[in-house]
Amino acid sequence: MTFDQTQSLRTLITAQPLAALGTVQGGEPFVSMVPFAIEPNGGKLIIHVSTLAVHTKHMQENSRVSLMVMAAPSPGVPAQATPRVTIQGVAVQLDKATNEYDEAKAVYTLRFPQSLDLFGFADFSLFAIAPTSARFVAGFAQAMTMSAEDFCATLSA
Repeated sequence: MTFDQTQSLRTLITAQPLAALGTVQGGEPFVSMVPFAIEPNGGKLIIHVSTLAVHTKHMQENSRVSLMVMAAPSPGVPAQATPRVTIQGVAVQLDKATNEYDEAKAVYTLRFPQSLDLFGFADFSLFAIAPTSARFVAGFAQAMTMSAEDFCATLSA
């Protein structure tokens, strides 16, 4: 990965607050939208979801997920050249009685301070998504597959 591609990936992940979340529903794909935060060390992605949401039930039944983060469209840039990253991962519901939960909550509410009130609702949970691989498209003809280690290292460097 070039320096510019590394910077592009970091900017994409830190600038875009929303992701398309792909879950598995009875063997079929299901896509929804979630706000996300990323741990400062470049590791897991943190989402805060209601247990009433269907994607939460999917993650509880099958922890394999995919997140797609895409840059906003730019005038004059073909759709196929829009930077984007698809992250394959494993979602784990965090236990509210752990330090990991407290740390994830701090990261999430730092990015989304308006969400603090939602933490008072009993039906909301934090999930940490540990990447297993990533596919980054930096632009037209600039696609690359990354290991989880390389993806996390790129974000934490």
